[in-house]
Amino acid sequence: MDANLIFWPAFAMAALTFVVWWVMFFQRIGQIRRERIRLQSVAVSSQAAARLTDSRGADNFRNLFELPVLFYLALVVAFLTAQVDALTLGLAWGFVALRIAHSAIQCTYNRVKHRFYAYVAGGLALWALWGVLAWGLWTR
Repeated sequence: MDANLIFWPAFAMAALTFVVWWVMFFQRIGQIRRERIRLQSVAVSSQAAARLTDSRGADNFRNLFELPVLFYLALVVAFLTAQVDALTLGLAWGFVALRIAHSAIQCTYNRVKHRFYAYVAGGLALWALWGVLAWGLWTR
């Protein structure tokens, strides 16, 4: 199997991060224009939190720099330790799919129960990926 295939899920996660950045940008600009908020009045995070009440995009953007950091590292570990196979690729793409679902939920209707299920399932896929990688190193 071509080991370079492990980097396509990373590109997909990066693309998701860029999409969510645009969602956040348009949500914030939209609210700033609608409510005629002076930019200087949201110069620091405490001011922005008080004035910019639609934080779905911003909240999700921050989420994309939490668990996904471990995801990106797992892909590099898989590549460097020659553990790119159908299982690691499946878990990587599963994580990406679940993060897409999580982002779609959080950036739109934001039902916490649905978002939580996507988050937990994605977390389990990530921990499984790390478990597979650790097992692969252990049994060498």
